[in-house]
Parts: sequence; structure tokens; C-alpha cells
Amino acid sequence: MKSPQKSANPDSQRSLFGEILDWMLAPLLFVWPISIAVTHYFAYSVANFPYDQALREQANAVARQVSFVKGKAQIVFPGPARAMLRADEIDSVYFHVLGPGRNLLAGDRELPPPDDSLLTPDEPGEVFYRDTEADGRDLRVAYLYVAEPGMPRQQWLLVEVGETMDKRSQLANKIIASVILPQFVIIPLAVILVWFGLSRGLRPLTRLRERIEARAEGDLAPISARRVPEELQPLTDAFNAMIARLQQNMEVQRRFVADAAHQMRTPLTGLKTQAQLAMRERDPDALRHALEQIATSVDRASHLVDQLLALARAEASEHTQQTLQPLDLEQHLREVVSDWVMLAMERKIDLGFESTGSNIGVLGNALLLRELINNLIDNALRYTPAGGHVTCRVVEQGDFAVLEVEDSGIGISEEDAAHVFDRFYRVEGTGIDGSGLGLAIVREIAELHRAAASLRPNAASAGASRGAIARVVFPTYRVPPPPELPPPARSIPPPLA
Repeated sequence: MKSPQKSANPDSQRSLFGEILDWMLAPLLFVWPISIAVTHYFAYSVANFPYDQALREQANAVARQVSFVKGKAQIVFPGPARAMLRADEIDSVYFHVLGPGRNLLAGDRELPPPDDSLLTPDEPGEVFYRDTEADGRDLRVAYLYVAEPGMPRQQWLLVEVGETMDKRSQLANKIIASVILPQFVIIPLAVILVWFGLSRGLRPLTRLRERIEARAEGDLAPISARRVPEELQPLTDAFNAMIARLQQNMEVQRRFVADAAHQMRTPLTGLKTQAQLAMRERDPDALRHALEQIATSVDRASHLVDQLLALARAEASEHTQQTLQPLDLEQHLREVVSDWVMLAMERKIDLGFESTGSNIGVLGNALLLRELINNLIDNALRYTPAGGHVTCRVVEQGDFAVLEVEDSGIGISEEDAAHVFDRFYRVEGTGIDGSGLGLAIVREIAELHRAAASLRPNAASAGASRGAIARVVFPTYRVPPPPELPPPARSIPPPLA
């Protein structure tokens, strides 16, 4: 039985009620025809038993009319005996007595003689049964052999009594009807009871759905596990875990938006103040200076917006499936360093790249890796004074590739190093402009690549606490070797004649 409602879309999920109802009723409807066939078989077995016993008595009665005088068989059938055999009002009864060679000694010629495959017992007198046809009607035949003691098997007489099977069919049909007809009442009643029981059993699920639908749009409180069935507990726990993750993500977004609004408010306020001052200036030199300050503020605001967009892009990549491909990390670093050479020369900073000459592969996203390297170099150049140097390299350490950006800048303390990757964190007292987002972007992209980012004081610098070194440790990717081909078969030269 199929559920009453079907979805037009084959890909849509059917109702749970209809699915369970199908799995409960389909086996019942599958077993029902089998039960009818089994009932039919056993009904005929039951119907055959009493009539086979009556047929057995009739065969024995006919056998008792056979006697032997000096080794010759004599068959005497008085009138009452023949009348007894013909007394059945429903079925036709046949009998015969066959001598050696299946010769008819007495009885009805309409009863077909048996074939050569008829079972011959070890001793005469035991009754057996066989099925045959006469005049297009099925017959049930009881037969036995009659003989004198010590008579050869070839001289035994065969006594057979057969009757049509109308009474048997009537009795079997009555048995089948008495079993099958109540099922036409029981099965619909069972379907109704299953429907009712399933509706009652799924009521907790309906109540849970109603509780979820009745919640306010902004309500992210966990669903109470009170009165939740044991089978729905894993679903409720998974839903609560999803709500917790959603609440955490929304809290992060709210904090991000609040921090971004706070950070954007400061440059925009300063930009507006400078524009108002420029509007009141009449001196061309002072007006030019004010416009230069506005341009600088616009650059800062633009840089902050770019950083915010980069951070949002990195966070979006963390929650979506990004395709990571094998990349040459050193080649990417070389290309990004070349883009920063002119700016480093303007700031009189020696920007260098140390090459190992080896192909160090990682699994990564090319666009995000360039963003990570750009932020590391930008951070190093900002905190390195004129005359300093910034060195970039990639070194291989076992199963890891380490990207390093080393500078000779103002350095960093261990306390600040533990927080510089937090959003909008700024080291106090440096006097360096920045958004506080560059290293936060580095950490987000590094985590996406299953890498670890760190910034520590450069112990190899000449001055105490001077300079810093940023490291991002990636797991290396090694190209699997091609499968080994079997050696070519060597041809054996033919023997010399």
C-alpha cells in the first residue's frame, strides 16, 4: 500500500509517515498471497486424509472378495457390495482387479491401468495411493496386491479402487474459505490499527516540529530535551549543536561588524574634519597640505577596507569547500617579493629573497597564499625603519615547509607576540599606522591550509629585542611516484642450426 500523497519531484523526500507505513504494510501484502498458497496446499492435504481412509476401506473390501482355490483366483462380487461402491452421490467410483500381465479379471474398464513405474511392495496387502485421470477427470486411486502365501510375485493380483475428487475439492474450498474470508476483514482492520498506531507514535515528532516552528526568528536557545523520545534524542542533540555553531558564527559576525564599524569611524571622522578644514583654507600652500592629508586618510581607509574584505574572504573560505592544489611555495614567494621591491626601495629598505633552488610543494589555494605572503611582507616593511632589511625564504624541515619573513625592525615582546594574530590588535607605542588585521588574515588563511603561523623576536638580530621573524609552517606535499612498470620481456634468440 502506497501513501496517499506523492511528490511530483522524484528527488524530494517523502513523508516519514508514508515511508514507515509502506515498510509496514508492503511485507504484509507480500506475505498474503503466500499465505493463500500455503493455506490451499494444507487445505487439500487435510481434505485428502479422511477420504483417503474411506478409499482405503473400499479397496480392502474389494480385496476381501478375492479368494484362491487350488492357486486360481476367484472373484465374487455380490449385489450389496457393488451397490456400496456405487452409492456415492457426488463422486464416481471405479474398481478393477488385474491379474498377471495387467489383464482385467473383474471391474470397470474405465479405470486406467497403472504404468510400469507402479510401486510393488515386498509383501501383499499394504494399501498405496496414486493419482490418474479418467474421461478428463482427476482420480484418486487406492491399490494393493493380493496373493496366497508363497505365491510368486508375477502372479499377484492388483486390486484398485478409484474415485473422482469432487468431495475433496468441496471440502478444501470450504477450509480455504473459512481461513481466507476472515482475512478480508482482519487485514483492513489491521491497516486501520497500524495507521492509528503510527499516527500516535509519530505524535512526539509532530510536537517537536511545532515547538521549533513556534520559536521566534531570533531565538537560538537550545531545544529542551524534556519529553523528547529516546530515538529523537540524537536528532535534538545534533540540532542543538548546529544552533550553538550558528550562534557562535553570528556572535563572531556581530563582533566583526562592531569592530569594523569602530575602526572605520575613526578614519572617516578624521577625513571629514580635514575636509572641513580644507574648505576654510584660503592659502594655496595650506590648502595643498590639507589635500595631501585627505589623500593620506583616504589611502588608510582604503587599506582598512581592503583588509576587512580580505579577512571576510578568508573566513568565507574556511566555511566553504576550497580546492587545494599542489603548488610550489618558493615560486609563489619569489613572485610576491618581486611585486614589493619598488615600494621597499622607496622606503630605503633592503628586501631580499633567499632561494634554496629546490621545489618545495604544498597543497594550497594560489590566491589565498598570495594574500598571506602579501600581509607578512607588508607587516615587515611597516615595522622596519629606513636602512633596515627584510629577508624572505622557504626552508624544508622534514615533512614541513617553513615560510619565513625576517626583518630588522623594532622587534616585538613575547607578550605582544601572543596577541598580534588577534583582530584589531595593535602594539602600543610603535607610532606605526595599521589596521590590526594583517596578521589576523594570515592566521585565517594558515588554518585553512592546515598550517601554523607565529611571530617571535628575532634572536639572531644584532641588538637586543631588535627585529622579528614571522613563520608559517605548512605540511609538505610530495608527488606520489609513478607506478613501477614490469620489466620488458626479453626475447630468446632461436638456437643456431
